[in-house]
Amino acid sequence: MTDHHRVAPPCVMVIFGAAGDLTKRLVVPSLYNLVKAGRLPDAFRLVGVDLAAMSATDWTQELTAMMKEMVGRADGEFEPGSFDSNSWDWLTGRMSYVQGDLTEEACYARLVDHLDELEADGGTEGNRLFYLALADRFFGEVSDRLGAFGLAHEDEGAWRRVIVEKPFGHDVQSAEKLNARILDSLSESQVYRIDHFLGKETVQNIMVLRFANGLFEPLWNRDHIEHVQITVAETVGVEHRAQFYERTGALRDMVPNHVFQLLAMTAMEPPSSFGADSIRDKKTEVFEAVHAPEGDEVARHFVRGQYAAGTVEGSPVSAYRDEPGVAPASVVETYVAGRLMIDNWRWAGVPFYLRTGKRLGARRTEIAIRLRDAPLAIFRSVGVDDLASNWLILRIQPDEGVALEFAAKRPGPRVKLGSVRMDFAYEDYFESAPSTGYETLLFDCMIGDATLFQRADNVEAAWRVVQPVLDRWAKESPTSIPSYPAGGAGPGAADELLARDGRTWRPIE
Repeated sequence: MTDHHRVAPPCVMVIFGAAGDLTKRLVVPSLYNLVKAGRLPDAFRLVGVDLAAMSATDWTQELTAMMKEMVGRADGEFEPGSFDSNSWDWLTGRMSYVQGDLTEEACYARLVDHLDELEADGGTEGNRLFYLALADRFFGEVSDRLGAFGLAHEDEGAWRRVIVEKPFGHDVQSAEKLNARILDSLSESQVYRIDHFLGKETVQNIMVLRFANGLFEPLWNRDHIEHVQITVAETVGVEHRAQFYERTGALRDMVPNHVFQLLAMTAMEPPSSFGADSIRDKKTEVFEAVHAPEGDEVARHFVRGQYAAGTVEGSPVSAYRDEPGVAPASVVETYVAGRLMIDNWRWAGVPFYLRTGKRLGARRTEIAIRLRDAPLAIFRSVGVDDLASNWLILRIQPDEGVALEFAAKRPGPRVKLGSVRMDFAYEDYFESAPSTGYETLLFDCMIGDATLFQRADNVEAAWRVVQPVLDRWAKESPTSIPSYPAGGAGPGAADELLARDGRTWRPIE
């Protein structure tokens, strides 16, 4: 993973989908952060490719307006406190634009000519990074054309790499087909399937926390851990993504990628090294060991819901069905919760509860690990019936850190217990620059480190876990779906999911 003093090698980065929302909100802001950190080389060039008829000047002006709009906001991934015009001018001075239809050969012919000109003038050493910031239906076609036009061909020591966004397929079959199609034109070593959650410092720190600390490593198993809760809660609604979301839903959008990557980092066995393949081998083993629900288990262990009108952070918001572009009778889920078991020695009998949803009461992503209770016998004589639960909480966003909750005696002559909390916040101990999570991943791709990217077998194994849920839900074809008020914690059925095991969710706050 990233060396924080290293500068990326010279390269041209090409963004397919340059006029899209992902480019504006996350990809280009992440490049801006890399410029501020001094991580990009002088011989760096950025090429935008899109159907939109515009010039390079038009493109940079659009991006500049978006960047300035995001300054000071605290409701998104990119939250710059100020705008560094010198860094921005450095980046925009290296931008160019190629207009074209990605389904037509003429677009790629123009791109080939443009890249040849840039590489002749800019000393980029022939290195090229292609970013597919596109709707997933274009992934296969663009990879085909990269191969057909020689854009992905590596020779004379120059590298060619392709970053593919999520969703990577919509089910097991489509993921397998997409992998096969992409690998017709590219080698596995050239393909970087991105999940920006893996760029978060706390996610990367999970392995360090587990494997580098004698305090935690011996406890990380079924003998000491009672259950695990993984929460990815969002306050935002579907926003302008209705066309995508109506085809996808919360399960496909979040679980096989974001949520399962957190699951894998938490549950994986120790890798033999920090090499990319060693770590990805262990992640795949986790998904292969998960007991995928079968038949009636889906109804017992998976819950879905859709947000109704409500109040989020003090402001009234509309129901999902009233959002622009959403079908009035839509039954697409905006919330999903599930209970999974991992059938291996380390985790036998330990349930992993997962939940993710939109328009919830707070924006929060965390992994909460409930440790087993200590014996209560010695406290019976003093009237203490219950000890406070012990929790290890890994906060991924927005305030990255680690907390430990445990019992302590309250001051006074009697033995009276209370729950206390030790809290480590990254910003209190380390100097941290603004980050979307993409900065680490973009830089790692430039230096050829695939550790934090998904391999083909990772993706397919994750889809195999959720496929029975997708099949069962498709078979049911409901005419209605449980609702939950925006600003709440999700549908009541999610609480029942844990209540059947005698447990409750940690509050979303």
